[in-house]
Amino acid sequence: MQETTAYSSEKLNPDVDDAERHLPFLDRFFNVSKRGSSIKTEVLAGLATFLAGMYIIVVNPAVLSDAGIPFTAALSATVLISFMGSLAMAFYARNPIMVAPGMGMNALFTYTLVLGAGISWEVALGCVFWSGVIFAVLALFNVRKAVIEAIPLSLRYAITCGIGLFITFIGLQNAGFIVGSDATVVSLGTMDAHLATFFLGLIATAVFVIMRFNGALVMGIALTTLAAAPMGRLWGDEVMVAWTGLAAWPDFSAVMMVDIMGALKVAYLPFIFVMLFTNFFDAMSCFMALAETADLKDKEGNPRNLKRSMIVDAFSSMIAAPLGTSAAQTFIESGAGVAQGGRTGLVALVIAFLFLPFLFLSPLLSLVPGIATAPALVMVGLFMMAPIRKIEWEHFDQAFPAFLAIILMPLTYSITLGIAFGFISFVLIKVLTGRFSEIKPAMWVTAALSVVMLLTAQ
Repeated sequence: MQETTAYSSEKLNPDVDDAERHLPFLDRFFNVSKRGSSIKTEVLAGLATFLAGMYIIVVNPAVLSDAGIPFTAALSATVLISFMGSLAMAFYARNPIMVAPGMGMNALFTYTLVLGAGISWEVALGCVFWSGVIFAVLALFNVRKAVIEAIPLSLRYAITCGIGLFITFIGLQNAGFIVGSDATVVSLGTMDAHLATFFLGLIATAVFVIMRFNGALVMGIALTTLAAAPMGRLWGDEVMVAWTGLAAWPDFSAVMMVDIMGALKVAYLPFIFVMLFTNFFDAMSCFMALAETADLKDKEGNPRNLKRSMIVDAFSSMIAAPLGTSAAQTFIESGAGVAQGGRTGLVALVIAFLFLPFLFLSPLLSLVPGIATAPALVMVGLFMMAPIRKIEWEHFDQAFPAFLAIILMPLTYSITLGIAFGFISFVLIKVLTGRFSEIKPAMWVTAALSVVMLLTAQ
């Protein structure tokens, strides 16, 4: 018996296996062919994003444990929210984006709220919850559309490029290629076996990309991991790839430990606002960056399914708090999958199910060292620099705010600060040059909130 689908002219053979029978359904549900992709490409893209961002499974608990949350409890919460958030992104927003606890948000949670202000981690989780509630309201009532339409194209492109430089900087740091220096702030790391392995992995990844190999970033990660395996055994002083065990039971001791009512004190409102501001603009800038990089736009030129994506981001933040972790958000490492050719929610579905086994198999993460994912992050930064040519550099009223946004993201180690100074400088320049009509209402509000954020974050 033969049958056809509206999405393929190929006839299905009754002898094909069950996996092949499901391909037309996945194609139809996620519009894979319509988006110019394929099932294989989407799966590889999901794997690339997961490998680039899976460090969060270990790094997030390490940061949150400084706040007093048990490491194993934070790890289980990290895996659960990453699975749930990415799954929602797949089925509701249908975008190729990973959702997981954000690095900036966990640092804000631990070092500003808990250790800096002396708030208990349970109350700090309550602040995370309420910032997610407000975020959800903003997403539901179309506020994000007014904000994005108010942002000039030059700043949109600048945000993309700035995030690209920021991600590259993170990759170089993770590899030890760039290190801190008392004399020059940053410096080149020691040229040893560690750095040589990273650099060879980076060059190999670049060659794979140039040769247009399918799965180039994944190949680069795998090759760098293999190259790092002999370190500490045949050469070098540090073992980079080591077997630490197979299974570990999940720890749910932090679930529902959030103090929702305790976070409703007036004194905590600035912290809730800073979390909201950071999460909202990190999410929005991530969507804009990925949309520009991979042309994931609607007919109006705005990021595709933006409202649904923002809703997923907001509700992921709300759910993260009861699970016992800082706010979840869209991961800019999703650019690794987008660069691999991922275009649909199937990428997020693959990411979600790649997270789930690590509720029990988290020790396996030790097999992929930081220097193995660093080349992929550097390449993602390269891809995201493409829109820089679209900025009107000859018009300084557009170029100056764009330049500030680009350069301040990596230099301040904050996407939010780069965006804030870009918005503020844009409005000030227009005001001081008498071009009030070029400032849309939402930009006035956004710039004012940027000022408030900068003042309250100190």
